[in-house]
Amino acid sequence: MTKNLPNILTVSRVVLIPVMILFFYLPVEWNRVAACTVFFFASITDFFDGYFARKHQTFSKFGAFLDPVADKLTVTTALIILLQDHNTILMMIATAVIVGREITISALREWMADLGEKTTVNVAFIGKVKTTFQMFAIGFLLYYKDLWGMPVYKIGLTLLYIATVLTLWSMFIYLKAAWPMMKEKI
Repeated sequence: MTKNLPNILTVSRVVLIPVMILFFYLPVEWNRVAACTVFFFASITDFFDGYFARKHQTFSKFGAFLDPVADKLTVTTALIILLQDHNTILMMIATAVIVGREITISALREWMADLGEKTTVNVAFIGKVKTTFQMFAIGFLLYYKDLWGMPVYKIGLTLLYIATVLTLWSMFIYLKAAWPMMKEKI
């Protein structure tokens, strides 16, 4: 592993996953605030690891591998604990769509890379928008309590449902871009 700031930030996201889980389930009044804080810190490191890698030209194969894995592990873990906490059909659908899309697009990117068509499924702007909505939604849902008179949990649910729609939209865009190659290989 190359020891550079982007890789350290990426590894820290993976290390923070059990910390987030621990805080969420601690039998103390501040458990949700702590879990939310850890999640937001992990989300911010996702932005900064890429920023510093580009700024300082410190790209590594390890970082290229672990960055998307860390993102998916963090989001999936948070969604699973939130689903356990708020076990409704809409939460289940949102969780299944978001996790299913991540698995689908990861597999699609791997397959396209094997075909030498990796750039066909590069990250699109809609994917970045989806990620932003998703991160705020999960953070708000983890926080749970009203803040300054704002219904944080309801806002989080709304943002999660918007993120779910954006998830489907971004998946459609990626699949549409890859369809000519997929169609050829059928």
